[in-house]
Amino acid sequence: MMRLAIIGAGGMAGQHAQRFQEIANVEVVAVCDLDGDKAHTFAAEHGISAVYTDLGAMLARDDIDAVSNVTPDGVHKATTLAAIAAGKHVLCEKPLATNATDADEMAAAAREAGVINMVNLSYRDAPAIQLARELVAEGRLGRVMHVDASYRQSWLVSDAWGRWDQDSQWLWRLSEAHGSKGVLGDVGVHILDFASFPVGDIVGVTCRLKCFDKAPDNRIGEYSLDANDSALMQVEFAGGALGTVQATRWATGHHNSLTLSVHGDRGALRVDLDVARDQVQVCLGEDVHPARWISVAAPPTPSIYQRFVDSIENAVNDQPDFARGAALQRVLDACFDSDARGGVLRLEAQAVQEQPA
Repeated sequence: MMRLAIIGAGGMAGQHAQRFQEIANVEVVAVCDLDGDKAHTFAAEHGISAVYTDLGAMLARDDIDAVSNVTPDGVHKATTLAAIAAGKHVLCEKPLATNATDADEMAAAAREAGVINMVNLSYRDAPAIQLARELVAEGRLGRVMHVDASYRQSWLVSDAWGRWDQDSQWLWRLSEAHGSKGVLGDVGVHILDFASFPVGDIVGVTCRLKCFDKAPDNRIGEYSLDANDSALMQVEFAGGALGTVQATRWATGHHNSLTLSVHGDRGALRVDLDVARDQVQVCLGEDVHPARWISVAAPPTPSIYQRFVDSIENAVNDQPDFARGAALQRVLDACFDSDARGGVLRLEAQAVQEQPA
């Protein structure tokens, strides 16, 4: 029986607890959060026996084999390094860190300690993206030329997930002072991985970020609403393909939508997780000429929670590991740098005289 502890008692931590408790040979034995009341409520909801507000005390337990780190982005580094120093295997929420220097330090520490380390890039769990990677690797699309990828959310305009302006679990994601890197750090990391996992490493990027006005003086209580909530990226992949990647919280009509299209000189594929997590649309062979698409079923794949457990049992680190998390963080850093350096060419508005039909 593998014994696991959870660091953090927020909303996403509940998903971790549930998914690990579904694995037969795993027992979730402890939770730690600075907010003791929240931690006790969380433990009661998920049947967890031990509650801590002191991370060091929890990590000192010899019977805890691994931790799932579900803390806010800004404290991933400190909490993860503490777990590694205690010899615990770590599954860390994304993004791995808030900058590439910290992410590289975390990856190096895990490697030197010999502990299993993985980043919760959860959309790798979708069978469709695994099949997409296989099709590209097999050369079925030929030379990849163009890629489009989008992550669309609408919780700034829809109350389907709750009221963002009244709930701390959403407000902190809009505030740089609370450790948020905005939509780019929150879900941009997902879509960058979603695009590059099948296609290959991103080697160049230009980026435009924007934070829209959302409240008087862009402040609600203790939260300054200054983190980006829309991101547009133009990227180049190692194989030479160009791509567009976007992430936004303003996609009215989309609760949580990921899409990817990959176009090569011999074929193309499309993945839309709103349509199906286990289907890939392909345009291959003779279907290229009439632009005819067919749907291909993707075989089931294990979740990252299962693969983390299997990695510990087999002593073989599965992907995505901390090194992958650090590579993505370098892309994120480049996006922030590009936005800070880049100017926007403003076009003069000119009246256009309509000609009579």
